[in-house]
Amino acid sequence: MKKSDTHAFVNQLLVGTLAMILFSGTIGLGAVWMRHQISITAQTTRQIENTLSEVERRIAETTALIAAEQSPEALEQKNAKMAIGLVPKRDSQIVWVAESPEERLAARRNLEIFAEETVRTRTPIRFGLTGNRTP
Repeated sequence: MKKSDTHAFVNQLLVGTLAMILFSGTIGLGAVWMRHQISITAQTTRQIENTLSEVERRIAETTALIAAEQSPEALEQKNAKMAIGLVPKRDSQIVWVAESPEERLAARRNLEIFAEETVRTRTPIRFGLTGNRTP
């Protein structure tokens, strides 16, 4: 039996159509998988952001509690309550410097450089042929 040209054309058309359906189905499945991965990543990001905001809130609360406990009024109340006997010295904690602190620190640091050499005198260093130092 001899196949006609029309049957061969129909077979080719059928194979081409099946290939296109398979190809577009693969692309559709890939798109659905990618959207699913995007939603999983977005959900994970939201959870991390919520955890981060919770930690930041706890840090802010703890910082506020520490600041409240370290305030001078709270410390004076605890001093009186526990009868420790500490005396606050608010006025003596501030020291006013009349001169420039940069100049004062530079002069203090470079005192030995600019001081006259009265303590010791320098002796020249002589090198021999062997490379040994001889005073």
